[in-house]
Amino acid sequence: MSEVDGERRGYQEGFSDLVPGVYDIAARRRKAETTLRVLRDYFGARLAECRVLDVGASTGIIDAYLAPHVAQLLGVDIDTKALAHAREHSQDTSAGYARADALALPVADRSIDVVICAHVYEHVPDAEQLLAEIHRVLKPGGVCYFAAGNRFQLIEPHYRVPLLSAIPRPLAHRLIRRLGIADRYHELHFSLLGLRSLTAHFRRHDYTLRLIREHERFATGYMLPRAPWLRRAIGLFAGVLYPVIPTYIWLLEREA
Repeated sequence: MSEVDGERRGYQEGFSDLVPGVYDIAARRRKAETTLRVLRDYFGARLAECRVLDVGASTGIIDAYLAPHVAQLLGVDIDTKALAHAREHSQDTSAGYARADALALPVADRSIDVVICAHVYEHVPDAEQLLAEIHRVLKPGGVCYFAAGNRFQLIEPHYRVPLLSAIPRPLAHRLIRRLGIADRYHELHFSLLGLRSLTAHFRRHDYTLRLIREHERFATGYMLPRAPWLRRAIGLFAGVLYPVIPTYIWLLEREA
């Protein structure tokens, strides 16, 4: 465990028991399709030759969707129950799963073309070490698909509590206990500036605004309001609102 702001943090090894949405096949496949389209936009036909590592594979639904489109895929997670579900439902021989610590990934240096790290950094005890491990395992020119929640988001995505990630952590701990959700607020989100600092060792290819403005191309309509006029307004003002966008989608390239 590491210490953050005087607070010792550890893993939630039974996260899938707390957040049953990780078993939602339709929702997970929507996220997988967006991931696939972003990676295809970046790699083109070369994606089929890529070796992929999914850090935080959970129930394996996203990996099962992606596996037919890449050369090899390994999903790792700390959640034993979620991984058992992934193995039980895996039908693609190119996909494998392993219980592993995201801060000590069980793969060799410079051996991976694509790392998927989608809404994971806030769960680990040391986000800096997580990104250092991702940098270590990526080949030069390889990328990490990094989906990162913003601390300053209106609705906290895991527990659906307004402003939970933005308020002081002692207050967040008390609130989460009062609501009977957990013993403490385990997640730790960063602001935009914090995320930029966290990923400073990579070259960032920012897809965030494209996913908003080109929602048909990247299958991101599920992220946006249904009303066409409101979608247009969000696309128009997304650049101005960028510091408070709930989720950023970056491809983090290891340059050397």
